[in-house]
Amino acid sequence: MSSNPLRHAVARMGGRDPHEKHRAATPLELFFDLTFVIAFGVAGSQFAHEVAEAHVLPGLIGFAFAMFAVIWAWINFTWFASAYDTDDWVFRVVTMVQIVGVLILTMGIEPMFHSIVEGEHVDNRVIVGGYILMRLALVAQWVRAARQDPARRETCLRYARYLAIVQLGWVVVLVLDTGVTATLLMVVPLVALEMATPYFAERKASTPWHAHHIAERYGLLAIIALGECLIGAIETLRAFVANSGWTVDAALVGFGGTALAFGMWWVYFMLPAGRALHVRRHRSYLFGYGHIPIFASIAATGASLHVAAYYIDHEAHISAAAAVASIAIPVAIFKATLTWLYSVMMGADRMVIAVAAGVIALQGGAIALAAAGASVPACLLVIVLALAASIIIDEKRGGARVHAALEKLEQSRH
Repeated sequence: MSSNPLRHAVARMGGRDPHEKHRAATPLELFFDLTFVIAFGVAGSQFAHEVAEAHVLPGLIGFAFAMFAVIWAWINFTWFASAYDTDDWVFRVVTMVQIVGVLILTMGIEPMFHSIVEGEHVDNRVIVGGYILMRLALVAQWVRAARQDPARRETCLRYARYLAIVQLGWVVVLVLDTGVTATLLMVVPLVALEMATPYFAERKASTPWHAHHIAERYGLLAIIALGECLIGAIETLRAFVANSGWTVDAALVGFGGTALAFGMWWVYFMLPAGRALHVRRHRSYLFGYGHIPIFASIAATGASLHVAAYYIDHEAHISAAAAVASIAIPVAIFKATLTWLYSVMMGADRMVIAVAAGVIALQGGAIALAAAGASVPACLLVIVLALAASIIIDEKRGGARVHAALEKLEQSRH
């Protein structure tokens, strides 16, 4: 019998093996991700409401602010856990504090949106307070890692120091009661400092993150964001059936919304992220940061399907073209950013770029069709068919090209 009474006794945070075999997401990481289901859902529903009310610019500002806070906090937790997850009771409890921070942040999303629309001041106290709580918990993790990993002590201390300094700036944002413009002038440099922290902290010694683990974690969050698309698809179908019953257009809405989420899932996993990141560890910043618009565009697509539901329910104050554009533009951003990321990690491929250009052009075509009088379900089908065409081309010609690109990368490394 063990003399230690704790199943998850305190373990030394000395850094994990970046080449550990069969590394996978832990139950704690999956539980942590559940809080982001809620955050994506609240941000998406608020964004959809503002777009449907023709408050597009305030909606975009609020959505961008919420998405950065949510996604950036997730990214920082994920990379730290990949390098230093001990799964002891201390790590678990500090992670719970971060979960509480996410939930507090989520509670602040709705009042933040409403205040931006009203335009007098930005009510960001709750959302920023939750964000600061998450970040301070992460500072505590970095301090612990600095004490227990002598080889990377300076790197961990730089993380802790820089993060703590930036949080002082967020405290100022929280305390001051300012309008939208003044708030943006404070937030933009703080966002830049947040994103610069990993680069400057690891300029001399890198943390031992695991490439395949990181790729799996990013894929899991993409799936969580895609869940919002499925919810949006159901909302759109419900609205159509409530208004018109089960018709051909209703079938198109149900199929189109589901197929759109499925198509985005298929397209996302065309990139062999684990193998590419393992070979090109020096491009980890581009991989990590490049996912911010990818995750945000997926969440925005789900929100835009809600916008389509508002339009079909006659509760929107926008045109059919605007409703279709709210779906087509995020899909275009998703495809463009993912193609850029593919080029960064695998090398530029003319076929991949040409296919992406075609998909983006067809998104514009769907908007034009709506402006010309085509129905929203028909335009949604055009958006879906564009993704379907890119999948078919990749299935027929992409496999060999990906294999050749990976072999070339591995040879260049040696």
